Amino acid sequence: MARAGLILLPFALAAGVLAPAGAQQPADSAAAPAPRGDTTFTVDRIVAVVGTRPILASQVDEEIFSRQAQGLQLPRTPEAIAALRRQVTEGIIDSELLIQAAERDTAVKVTDQEVAEGVEQQVKKIRSNFSTEAEYASELRKAGFQTPDEYRRWLGDQQRRAALQNRLIEKLRGDGSLKPVIPTEREMREYFASQKGSLDKHPATLSFRQIVIPPQPSLEARQRAYQLADSIARELRQGADFAVAAKRFSMDSASREQGGSLNWFRRGAMVPEFERVAFGIKPGVISDPVETPFGYHVIQVERAQPAEVQARHILIMPEITEAEADSARRLADIIVSAAEAGASFDSLQRLYHDKSEERDAREVPVTKLPPAYAQAIAGAEEGSVVPPFPLEGANGRTKYAIVSVTARRPEGEVRFEDVRDKIRSQLGEQLAIRRYLDRLRKSSYVEIRGQPQDIGSLQ
Repeated sequence: MARAGLILLPFALAAGVLAPAGAQQPADSAAAPAPRGDTTFTVDRIVAVVGTRPILASQVDEEIFSRQAQGLQLPRTPEAIAALRRQVTEGIIDSELLIQAAERDTAVKVTDQEVAEGVEQQVKKIRSNFSTEAEYASELRKAGFQTPDEYRRWLGDQQRRAALQNRLIEKLRGDGSLKPVIPTEREMREYFASQKGSLDKHPATLSFRQIVIPPQPSLEARQRAYQLADSIARELRQGADFAVAAKRFSMDSASREQGGSLNWFRRGAMVPEFERVAFGIKPGVISDPVETPFGYHVIQVERAQPAEVQARHILIMPEITEAEADSARRLADIIVSAAEAGASFDSLQRLYHDKSEERDAREVPVTKLPPAYAQAIAGAEEGSVVPPFPLEGANGRTKYAIVSVTARRPEGEVRFEDVRDKIRSQLGEQLAIRRYLDRLRKSSYVEIRGQPQDIGSLQ
């Protein structure tokens, strides 16, 4: 038994980029564009010309069919139907303008191999929805494809066209030619209103402040850690292999097996003490031991750019005794008592909080809280201070968190304020693409030959 509606429209512009009307949109169950059933059509005709390429009425029909398969309800009045066809035609023109601009740009490349690989992946995905080849072929015929090869050719054309648009937008963004436009408040609210129906519900969330208490090593343990880090730095300056030393000595489990590599990072990504050295030494230089809340670091910058560096490090952490770990817990209990007695949480945070940990968390989905937090605070009431709970760390470094729940929000509708920043970014780029398309229209031959025929027969 064939599964109607499972032939997919495969491709769209890159994520976050405006997909002009007429560009193929991804969907979990979108029918291929050719007409199905006993729908009748007039003879195909040219409705527009872009450059030397015609846009046919059947292309407009194809796009409308694809939108229907994704849930579009066709309008009922002749005026609304005509407006829809005008909108779709304009979108196809925009898509063709981008494709032709990409084809003229010698820096935009789309190879036959990547198209073939994309088609193969798409065909496998679609074919997996059917238990037999006969069911698959039957569904293709319902979608207007006489053979699987005809469907492959159509997919290949769609993939190439979408890839050309993607690559062009990526290139324009990369070379600074596509500068985001700052949308107005009215434009953002109108955009939100148009998209609100398709947004998922806002999950249940909570916001909180925290004071994280780390165990404090003794002066003797810090001195021993410093001496080891200093001896490693001296050996490295004499030619020892940094990667080998990192794998042997570093206590940073995240970078140790990569030879201490931290890859590229910008300012603000690391604690201040680390960044002052990493952005202050020349590539190749081995730093003296740098103390941070984590321990002592030996840093080497491999490459540097004005706003970021590529660096590696070796971390030596002072030993923590059981007595020092117990001391952290006792301090956490004292801080909670002070907070419950009316002491300012902000003041306590300034005095005791581990600077390597986040101070605040806002609108965190309850279902995505780390396990230790989920167990301790998922059910805490707004305004409450949660007793200390352990945060297990490396090398026996258990920290204790004291949390003040500042806000709870139940599951509900997404508000404009929730997505304002995302809308500003997305809409700004869409407006930039629209501005670029307007320039293309002015410099290209575009002719619209009247308006397409009514689509009453498609309802």
